[in-house]
Amino acid sequence: MKKPQWITITIAVALTAGIFVFGRTVPQKKTNPATEHSPDDGHDHGPVPSSFTFDTILILAKKQLTTEQVVRINTLENSISRGNVKEQQVHVYHQLARFWADSAHIFEPYAWYSAEAARLENSEKTLTFAARLFLDNLQNDDVQERRQWKALQAKDLFERSLKINPDNDSSKVGLGACFLFGNISTTPMEGILKIREVVEKDSTNMYAQLMLVRGSLISGQYDKAISRLETVTRIKPDNLDALLLLAEVYERMADKKKAISWYQKSLQFAKEPELKTAIEKRIEELKK
Repeated sequence: MKKPQWITITIAVALTAGIFVFGRTVPQKKTNPATEHSPDDGHDHGPVPSSFTFDTILILAKKQLTTEQVVRINTLENSISRGNVKEQQVHVYHQLARFWADSAHIFEPYAWYSAEAARLENSEKTLTFAARLFLDNLQNDDVQERRQWKALQAKDLFERSLKINPDNDSSKVGLGACFLFGNISTTPMEGILKIREVVEKDSTNMYAQLMLVRGSLISGQYDKAISRLETVTRIKPDNLDALLLLAEVYERMADKKKAISWYQKSLQFAKEPELKTAIEKRIEELKK
């Protein structure tokens, strides 16, 4: 990942995905498709690539826990059984999610158990929340197999949400972004086309516009990225993501003066101290 991306993707996306909260992710480990499987609890779980499963993730995550934490998590896991009513299972999944978020600070198990609860609850709100957890986080994941696993989880959750409300444009954009950033399709344009459908219907959809911008950055189409970002900033001048992305584009184009200008404009809208410090540091580096 190029250095300019560290500001916009690692920092800006981190703030929405909760990386400052979780801080840790599970390390990558090669797995044997013949021996790995999804939790066998009789429920309809999300899709899992054959070479990367939640079993693997959970085993590696538990290695980062203290003895007391392992006892706690095992007790919670053992309370899940096929005979439990749905409400009891949802409650346990939420407890497991809170443990991995608040006590262990490891993202993947937190997102997984949040997703399992959402699948059981089957409400548009919980499904889209869990989907966004995976989608926001995967954009900062450099491990390809884990990134694909997260994209497939998000895709499944967005698709379930769209069955409930087919008119939710944000979910349509999220679904397209799963293909765009997750490398889960043999057709690179599949994700772009899904997002374009929303933009063609509503050019003021900022979420869709920014996703297309990131798609343009991936393909190196900087002029298209700038054009879309200028549209966003005209409509919403305080859109921090757009301001940071404009700075990044100009960095990639080796236009330090304009990059500094956009970073400086973004400072007034950067509320988090960590982000403001990172932007100020980048400005100073560009001035050298």
